[in-house]
Amino acid sequence: MYFVPRFSRRAGYGLAVLAVAATTAILAALQPFLDPPIDALIFLMTVGVVTSLGGLGPGIFSAVIAFLAFNYFFLPPTHTFIVHQTQDILTLIAFLIVAVVISQLVGRAQSSARAASAREREATQLYELSLQLAGLHDDRAIAQTLGEQTYQTVQADRVEVAIEARAGDAAVLIALPQAEPTITVPPILRIPLRTVRGQQGEIRVWRTSRPLEPAEERLLRTSASQGAIAVERARLAHAANRSQVLEESDRLKSALLSSVSHELRTPLATIKAAVTSLRSAAVPWDSAARDELLAAIEEETDYLNQLVGNLLDMSRIEAGALHPQRRWNALAEIAGSAAGSLRAVTQNHRVRIDLSDELPLVSVDYVQIEQVIRNLISNSAKYAPPNSEIRLSACVVDPAWLHVQVSNQGPSVPAEHLERIFDKFYRVTAADRVTGTGLGLSICKGIIEAHGGRIWAENAPDRFIFNFTLPLTEQKPAAPEPTP
Repeated sequence: MYFVPRFSRRAGYGLAVLAVAATTAILAALQPFLDPPIDALIFLMTVGVVTSLGGLGPGIFSAVIAFLAFNYFFLPPTHTFIVHQTQDILTLIAFLIVAVVISQLVGRAQSSARAASAREREATQLYELSLQLAGLHDDRAIAQTLGEQTYQTVQADRVEVAIEARAGDAAVLIALPQAEPTITVPPILRIPLRTVRGQQGEIRVWRTSRPLEPAEERLLRTSASQGAIAVERARLAHAANRSQVLEESDRLKSALLSSVSHELRTPLATIKAAVTSLRSAAVPWDSAARDELLAAIEEETDYLNQLVGNLLDMSRIEAGALHPQRRWNALAEIAGSAAGSLRAVTQNHRVRIDLSDELPLVSVDYVQIEQVIRNLISNSAKYAPPNSEIRLSACVVDPAWLHVQVSNQGPSVPAEHLERIFDKFYRVTAADRVTGTGLGLSICKGIIEAHGGRIWAENAPDRFIFNFTLPLTEQKPAAPEPTP
C-alpha cells in the first residue's frame, strides 16, 4: 500500500499556483520544439498531479489557471486572452472541460482510496480488539483492554471505562492515564456498553484538541459493542460455572445423604433391636445371648463412629484443614496396628504384612497413615473373594521416597476407571453388594497428598494393587513417576 502526502487546503492552492507556473516556464523554454496540443497534454498532467496531492478544490483551481496560462502563453495571438480562430476556441473549451473532469475523477479516486484505507484501519483495529477480548473472562481485564484501545485510537486526553457491579462482584472503573484527572469539563462522548440484557457499563472520552470525527465516533461505538458482548459473555460464563458448581454440589449432597442414610439405617436398626432385647425379660442377664447383643452394640457403635470420622475427615480435606502431625515412625508398627484393628473385617481373608526390618523410618502422622492402610485393607477385603490373600509390602524407590503397595486378588478395574476410584462416592465393581459411604479411597488420597506423596491404583496379573508413596525426608522432594 503506497503513501501519498496530503496538503492542507491553503497549501493545496499554493501548490496549484506553483505547479502551473513551473509547467508554464518549462513549456515556454521548450516552445520552439512543442505544439499547442502537446502543451495542453502537459498542462492536463499537471492538473492531475495537483489534484492527487492537493485534493479536488486545488485541482479544479489548477485546471482554471492552467486554462488561462495555456490561452495566454501558447495560443496565438500570445500574451493576450483574445482568440481569433474557431478551432482555438474549441480547443480551449475542450481543454477546460477535460481539465475539470480529470480533477473531479482524480479527486473522487483519492477520496475513495482514503475512505477504503480508513475502513481497512477500522477493520484491522476491530479485529485486533476482538482477538484481545476473546480470551478474557474478567471484567477488569476487559475494561483495561477497552480503555487502552480507545485511548490509543483517538489520542484522547483521558478515557474512563466503567462496568457496573453484578451479583457477588464489585463495580469496575479503569482510567487512562492513571494519574489524577486535571480535566474539569464533561466528556465529549459517552458510549454505553449495552446488550440485550441491558446496560453493562459506559465509556467516557475527553479530548480538548479537536472534536471527534464521525469515523472516530463510529469506530468507538463499534468497539464499545464488542466490549459489551465480551462483558456479557464473561458474566454468562461465570454464571454457567457457578451453576455447574452448585449442580455438582447438589449432586454430591444428594449422594452423601443417600449413602449416609443407608449406612446409618443398618447399624441403628441392629443397636435398636439389641437394646430392645436387653430391656425385655426375654434375655436373661447371665446368658451368652446377652454378651452377643452387647458385642453387636459395640461393633455397630464403632462402625458409626468410623462413619462420622470419615465424614469429618472428608470435610477437613476439602477445606484444606488436614495438617499432618509428623513424627518419625516405623511403617511396620503402623501397618501392624491397622491390620490388628481389622480382624473382624478380614476374618475370611489372609492378611500378609511383608515389610523388611531394614526399611527406614518415615516422617508421617501415625494416626492418618494408619487410617490410610486400614481403609485400603478394608476396601480389599470388601472386593476380594473369600480365603484370598491381602498383602502389604514396601520398598525404597530412591533415597527420597518409600513406595508402599496393598494388593488383593479381587477383580481388575477397567483402565478408564482407575483414576476415578479415588473420587467421592465412585464405585465400579460390585457396587450393589458392598457397603460403605464411598469416601474411604477419597480420604486416602487426601491424606497421602497432604503428606506430599501420591496414590494410584493399577491392575496386575491375578491381582489388584493400591500404590502410594511417602517422603523419607521432612521436606517434600520431587514426586517420582508411577512404577509401571
